[in-house]
Amino acid sequence: MFQPKIPANPTPPPAHVHTAADPAPMRRPAPQISVSTGVVAAVLVGGVVLTALLAAVAVTAVSVAVAAVVLRSLLRDQHRR
Repeated sequence: MFQPKIPANPTPPPAHVHTAADPAPMRRPAPQISVSTGVVAAVLVGGVVLTALLAAVAVTAVSVAVAAVVLRSLLRDQHRR
């Protein structure tokens, strides 16, 4: 009556108990972005215009630098005479 009960298959309990991982949270699908041809054309035209303005500024800077060198040379020649 007071004797311990012995199991029929004496196996030790597992040392490491696997627990189920939480399922990955559901990701909402990204909203669809529609790009129309008008938007693409506007971006291309804007890029061309900005590039043209940058080129115009660069050409102007070079021409001003050349004019300054020429004027400096002319003024230096006048002071020598």
